[in-house]
Formats: sequence, structure tokens, C-alpha cells
Amino acid sequence: MKMTAYVGGVGMTPFGKHLDKGLKQLGALAINEALADAGIDAGQIQAAFMGNAAAPIITGQLCIAGQAVLRGMGIGRIPVVNVENACATSSTAFHLACAAVSAGQYDIVLACGFDKLYHQDKALSFKVFTGAIDVEGVADVYNYLAERARRHGETFDIANAGADRSVFMDIYADWIRDYMVATGATARHFAQVAEKNSYHGSLNPKAQFRDMMTADQVLAARPIVAPLTLAMCAPLGDGAAAAVVLSETARRRLGLDKAPRVAACLLGSGWDFAPGEAPMAAQLSKEVYEQAGIGPEDLSCVELHDATTPAELMYYEFLGLCAKNEGPRLLESGATRLGGRIPVNTSGGLTRKGHPIGATGISQIAELVDQLKGRAGARQVAGARVGMAENGGGFIGSDAAAMTLTVLTV
Repeated sequence: MKMTAYVGGVGMTPFGKHLDKGLKQLGALAINEALADAGIDAGQIQAAFMGNAAAPIITGQLCIAGQAVLRGMGIGRIPVVNVENACATSSTAFHLACAAVSAGQYDIVLACGFDKLYHQDKALSFKVFTGAIDVEGVADVYNYLAERARRHGETFDIANAGADRSVFMDIYADWIRDYMVATGATARHFAQVAEKNSYHGSLNPKAQFRDMMTADQVLAARPIVAPLTLAMCAPLGDGAAAAVVLSETARRRLGLDKAPRVAACLLGSGWDFAPGEAPMAAQLSKEVYEQAGIGPEDLSCVELHDATTPAELMYYEFLGLCAKNEGPRLLESGATRLGGRIPVNTSGGLTRKGHPIGATGISQIAELVDQLKGRAGARQVAGARVGMAENGGGFIGSDAAAMTLTVLTV
């Protein structure tokens, strides 16, 4: 669908450990900030798409999380759709909001993602991620990972997968080993991504981690799954992010001339790939560029899903920021650092900003809006005009189960 939607306002909480705050409080903080940014009140919202992924396990809240958050703010009567789509949950909510506005159903729609992942029992937190693979095929996935690890001379620790770490760290490690063979990438490259993003995150007052790390410190951090160390992996976190999506009519009526336009917003799902077929991100990126009428050379900045830092290098290639197998070289050139040709993850990315999975996608949108409106402070990309967000989640077959790609322009 051709999008004719605008982002009138965004808001987000700081990401991190919020043991003293529930879903309702976190959601309200982000929503109120987005409403204030758009210059509207809650009574002007005509529909809401509310994204949450972990609450059923962490808090016990099922089925009506969106209504619970909104009722706590005095918002009711309007259509509310609860959305869950793995780590792409809130970007899916944003996609649905944009589609509803573009179809002419509504003029002002709220999209929100809110989540809690911290729990005293860390195994319960990791259970959320185990549920993001096919639970009727867990044995098949584990056997697949074990066989793939053996090919690289590694061992898949089945006993502790999903118990002392997210099983997605094992999935990423599998992809990463192939990538290292194909490109010559090393663990130091992955540490350099972490170093870069720690610098970006140090400039973001809402980032979960704001300390700067050197590549040597990243390499010396606690091992998780070879070749990953703790500092190369996104942390558990709590938080919320929200966006107010507007029609052209509403944008004009509200006088929001600088509201970024949604040039494209695509949602895809994993499938069984034919041998040699490009992964979903590479295929969707071609479609999103076509829909937006741009190419990767037109991008000012990118927020992408670095659940592990090596994934950032892989997505450089999938998104066309560089040629195949050239991710390490692009990093080494400094192009993806603030001040470079195409800064990536100026927010600090998932590994530094944080990754409360139901809120992550819209937090990327919030960063792009701040960049395009020239209000990102010390991490501002000069002259930013076009931004892209890539947000993926879950695992099906041999790829992500869900993925969104969004392009915003001013």
C-alpha cells in the first residue's frame, strides 16, 4: 500500500530496569510525551494499535494490555487493537496505524509499544525468547543449531540454551560464523561496532547504557556464545515508546508542517528459502526503496536491529549500504559513525539504547523523527532528510519470523 501518513509526535521512556513501574505507568509516560509533541490531547485519538510481547509471561497480563494502559489514562470507546509480533511488535503496530490512516479510516491514530522484561527469575525472562521460535519444533531448532555449530568446530550448549541466555544468542552466533567465513570479519570488528554504538549511546539521555567502551573492553567482557561477549548483545530492559500518526488532512489542520512523512512502511514474514535465495531483509529492502522512490545512497541515517553487534554488519549489506561481504570495510571506513557518510544507530542501537522487545520498533521511529526534525542534540546528523528503520524478530525456518522496514522523509 502507498503510504500517505505523517508522524505528528513521538515519545519514549528511558529504557532500562523499571522494577517500580508497571505497564500502565510506562505506557502512559510515552503516550503523554507523544501527545504533547503532536500538540493534541488524548480525546483526539480515533484509534490505537498497542504493541506488547512479554507481558503474558513477565507480568501475567494477557489479551487486553492495550485497553488496560489506555483506560488508566482515561481513554476508552475508541477501537483498540493489541499487537504482538516478536521483536517487531511495535513497528508492526506502527505499520498498522499508517495503513489505517492511508486507507482513509482515521485521521489521528496512536501506535504504542510497551514492555517489561526484567524479572527476579531471569530464566522467566529468557522464556519469552524461547517462545519466539516454533514451540512445537524446539527440538528441531536445537538439532539444527547443534549441527551447524559442529560444522564450525563449536558446541551447542543445549542444556543452558534458554536458561542462562536467550536462545537467540545461539541463533545469531550461527549466522555470525557463516558471515565471518564469507567476509573475513573478526571478533574485533564486532567489538568495534559496540565501541561505536557506545559512543552514540553516551549521547542519548534515554539509553539504557551511557558509558563508553573500548573494543578491548568489549572483547574482554563475559563470553556468551562464541564469538559473542556480553557487550556485543542487547540487554534485557523495560520501557515504552509511542507515535502519533496523522493523515494529510490532520497534519494541515494541526499546522504540523515539519511532521516527517512515512514514505514507505513494509511488513514481511519469514518463509522457506530456496537454495541461494537472498534473506528477507535483502528482499524487503529492495521493495521499500522502490515504494519510497529512493535508493540507499539517499539515506541520511539508519536505525537497525542490532540485537547483537555482528548483525549490524550483516544488515549494512542487506540494506544496500555497501556491497555484499563489504560490511567490515564499511565499518572500518568510519562511514557509519556520527560524522560519517551514513551514520547507523545514532540512538546507541539495541545494544546500548536497550531492547524492551515490545517497544523497540517505535523507539527507532522516535530516533528518526528527532533526527529529521533536527532535535537530536549532540548526536544530530547534519542535514538529515531521509531515515530508515529496520526491525526484525522471532525465528522461523532459517530467518527472522517478522520484519518491518520504514522510511521517513522531510
